Amino acid sequence: MSQTKQSHSDGEERHSALLNNAGAVRAICSAVEGTLGPKGLDTMLVGGQGEVLITNDGATILEQMDVSHPAARLMVQVARSQQQLVGDGTTTATVLAGAMVAEGVAEVLRGVPVAKVVAGMQEGVRLAVHYLRDRSREVSGTDDPILRQIAYVAGREHTDIAQLVIDAAQLVGADKLRSDAYRLAEAVVPSPTERSEVWPGILINRQPAILPWLTDSPAERILVLQDAFEPETTDEEALNTESGFKEYMQRRERFRSQLEQIAELGIGIIAIDRGADPEAEQYCADRGIFLLTRVSRRDLRQLCLFTGARPIRRSALNKTGQELSVFLGRAGHIGYDERLEKVKIAEGGGSPFVSILVGASTEEVGGEHSRIAMDAAAAVQAAIRGGYVPGGGAMEVAAAREIERYRETVHGMEAFGLSAAARALRKPLAQMVVNAGFNPLEKVELVKASQLETSSDSIGIDCDTGELIDSLQAQIVDPALVKIHAIQAAGEVASAVLKIHTVVKMKKG
Repeated sequence: MSQTKQSHSDGEERHSALLNNAGAVRAICSAVEGTLGPKGLDTMLVGGQGEVLITNDGATILEQMDVSHPAARLMVQVARSQQQLVGDGTTTATVLAGAMVAEGVAEVLRGVPVAKVVAGMQEGVRLAVHYLRDRSREVSGTDDPILRQIAYVAGREHTDIAQLVIDAAQLVGADKLRSDAYRLAEAVVPSPTERSEVWPGILINRQPAILPWLTDSPAERILVLQDAFEPETTDEEALNTESGFKEYMQRRERFRSQLEQIAELGIGIIAIDRGADPEAEQYCADRGIFLLTRVSRRDLRQLCLFTGARPIRRSALNKTGQELSVFLGRAGHIGYDERLEKVKIAEGGGSPFVSILVGASTEEVGGEHSRIAMDAAAAVQAAIRGGYVPGGGAMEVAAAREIERYRETVHGMEAFGLSAAARALRKPLAQMVVNAGFNPLEKVELVKASQLETSSDSIGIDCDTGELIDSLQAQIVDPALVKIHAIQAAGEVASAVLKIHTVVKMKKG
């Protein structure tokens, strides 16, 4: 008996870093797993000054949490990677990563070498990803009815938000959505009122330097200037000389000629990333030109893409009107919305863009609805790019079954890692069942048996009744890319955590 206790104690000491890291990972997972699935609940985040944030969004929870443990920070990176690459599925990725760590630790404590567990787990992840890619269903286009359901599921069953996202996707078009450089989720903008709408263009988050006519202007040209909108500068010491002051006045006169040329070209918006000369501000206001100063680089880039404008430096204003016109963009509608405090531009001459305005009765609710809309938009775009698979945890259970079939052919100790990966893949379904108030052991085994009997990858659990359901027939579907990246990210972080044997504090500097 004493030898057994001593052996167990030695094992815990040998794996002290692993157990410590696994505990930190478990703490992170417990903060988000209760939000998973249609019956998931919200999490309240409380700041040091008493500020409160209530959300169901896994990425927001993890980003706002006060996390100090290094292994826990790895979990935050999983969510951040998931959010950046596909924009949805952060909670699933976190839950999967936590399950893989827990299952891997269990195998290590049984005496399986860490290297063998990690190798088997990585092979299991590879098999699961291959299975999902092979079983994904293609979306025919933005008019495919399944897209609405994907938006509805990812949008946490908010019908109005799902409709907004679908309307926006149809305006942008499938070709734009397939572009790696475009993210529909970035088109979501919180609205200060309860009204939600899809604006068929872009919003510039700046107020004109001096408010010009507040009526909308039709068919205008757009000038984008990556420089200060002012005359060429004159050295202060030179201003004290007659020749220097003469040069200063000549430059100001040249600048006035440039302003006259801009007005003659029919320019309706001048967007610059720096400041503007007061005379230029007043000149533009008098002629109804929207002069937008200190515009962010992101907004300038979006403006160029949408209108077809090409950014120029201040020196290019010396060109003739004909030469300058080739750098100008075009838009059929320009206006300033005082309610939003943004410039609204539509009918651009470049690539299609949309803005999804999400309103709510309060700022807090509006923020949460915006996060929901971003998830739905990301899911729709991911489905356009990579198709969809059965949701509700059904597909992960089917992938786990494939891993276990392959495990039967493996003779080495990597088989234990494969088993760990298979068990971890069932965690999302088990957690959804728990959140719905049912017994996870019973329901997961029921799904496993039914999938095996019917050779189906879509049998899951109805979270309302606890009964078996065909996820595809019930239109409970998820984008394949969201699932694939969640599994890959979870496998990578789990492998990293499991391989940590020693934790050493670095010296300062």
